[in-house]
Amino acid sequence: MEITIYHYLSIGLILFIIGLVGSIISKNVIKVLISIEFMLTGVNINFVTFAAYCGNDKFDGFIMALFYVGIGAVELAVALYIFYLMFQKKETDCIEKYSEL
Repeated sequence: MEITIYHYLSIGLILFIIGLVGSIISKNVIKVLISIEFMLTGVNINFVTFAAYCGNDKFDGFIMALFYVGIGAVELAVALYIFYLMFQKKETDCIEKYSEL
């Protein structure tokens, strides 16, 4: 059995859907952040797949994937710091307690 482009795209789609569902139904802030990282990973897999299989000579897909990894790391660091400041004030990790934001 040969691994084709559809296998990689399916894995990217599954990761994106897991992240989307997790960010919608989760009540914990940390779980929402992890779900968003799952979504970014699914997008990165699709970028790298299209870059590898579609004959991209300029490496645009690989550069975009690296860019999204950097954006994801900065986003996670900023979101965790904001959550830390909110947690000091409310002392809970439930999203419903932070509705006044």
